[in-house]
Amino acid sequence: MGKPIVAIVGRPNVGKSTLFNTLAGERISIVKDTPGVTRDRIYADVSWLDYNFTLIDTGGIEPDSRDVILSQMREQAQIAIDTADVIMFIVDVRQGLQDADAKVADMLRRSHKPVVLVVNKVDSFEKYMADVYEFYNLGIGEPYPVSAADKLGLGDMLDEVVKYFPESAKEEAEDDRPKVAIIGKPNVGKSSLINKLAQEDRVIVSNIAGTTRDAIDTVIKYNKQEYVFIDTAGIRRKSRITEDIERYSIIRAVAAVERADVVILVIDATEGVTEQDAKIAGIAHDRGKGIIIAVNKWDAIEKNNDTVKEHTQNIRDVLSFMPYAEILFISAKSGQRLHKIFEMIDIVIENNSMRVATGVLNEIVTEAVAMQQPPTDKGKRLKIYYVTQVSVKPPTFVVFVNDKNLMHFSYTRYLENRIRDTFGFRGTALKFITRERKEDK
Repeated sequence: MGKPIVAIVGRPNVGKSTLFNTLAGERISIVKDTPGVTRDRIYADVSWLDYNFTLIDTGGIEPDSRDVILSQMREQAQIAIDTADVIMFIVDVRQGLQDADAKVADMLRRSHKPVVLVVNKVDSFEKYMADVYEFYNLGIGEPYPVSAADKLGLGDMLDEVVKYFPESAKEEAEDDRPKVAIIGKPNVGKSSLINKLAQEDRVIVSNIAGTTRDAIDTVIKYNKQEYVFIDTAGIRRKSRITEDIERYSIIRAVAAVERADVVILVIDATEGVTEQDAKIAGIAHDRGKGIIIAVNKWDAIEKNNDTVKEHTQNIRDVLSFMPYAEILFISAKSGQRLHKIFEMIDIVIENNSMRVATGVLNEIVTEAVAMQQPPTDKGKRLKIYYVTQVSVKPPTFVVFVNDKNLMHFSYTRYLENRIRDTFGFRGTALKFITRERKEDK
């Protein structure tokens, strides 16, 4: 079950990024920067009261001139609108109601998605309320006055946003079929892969509308097991708008990853792994999903004895933050090794849901500590009392220690590697939480 998705939409310079950073900034700043993943994130996980949701900053609808206002505005904003459960439409009280605001409002009205109208830069309610009322003329409901910079009015705005979160998420939880998101840059063969899988097995069950995302999910049956494939290829864009292609392929990926159990990152073998692949992969890694890297168009590569080794090493170097990911060299065109995808999905799902008994886990950790002493600082040595697994998807471990400041990242990685040596956990991230416990006297 994925978290609801909220998109921030509006013209440039109305304060969208300020609002995004105000709502999400604290969370972003405490998340460890993953190598290869951009710091300038356009999505973040946000909490309000008992609700958790994913917030997307669409970066501005920029009609450069009247000629492109409809085409480019629709192209860029439509993806965020299609992806979101709720849309926050931001306008600027100081600029007043603009023609472009009305055009955006028309587009949002046609989407039939819930829209919360947010009037930003209202740093004095007494001074600006008369101007706020002007935005009723957009015809999309009550305007909520806020000041993103001064953190005013945000509570009422968020109360309104969470009212629209879909109930269908509860129903979706009952569907225990494996959900597989196909993500990657445009034109790497995501749709071709799904089409080939469906055609190869000739037992495609149905195309069903995605529960809350308006994406098309493809149900494919293999060895009597149904798999739900979530395709992010969806909307085509002009190739010249390169920055927007990057931004919006990431938005599509966020939505798909939220719903998935396993994520297949498709890479173009002829291009090799890129920084954008790392950004997209980082979304799945941050959320602890099972990950398979499918290197597509492998039939187009000239090969020698070292080709697989060289490509694998290059992927491991660029995606160094997820060394656990499984790698598969395929061709969606010829069908090469596609049957292995289902086998790998099953393995990764099993590992993402694996539980390890506390007794066995502590035997491994005790042995690891004996082989490599924990770090010391100013004469004080880290003591590990015990480790226990507290959840799955991803497998999450709590390590009880005498002083969590002594638990260096490198030692956590060492313990993770020892646990992986014993239990495998292929294709899934492991999460470690360090807790302090006073030594028993």
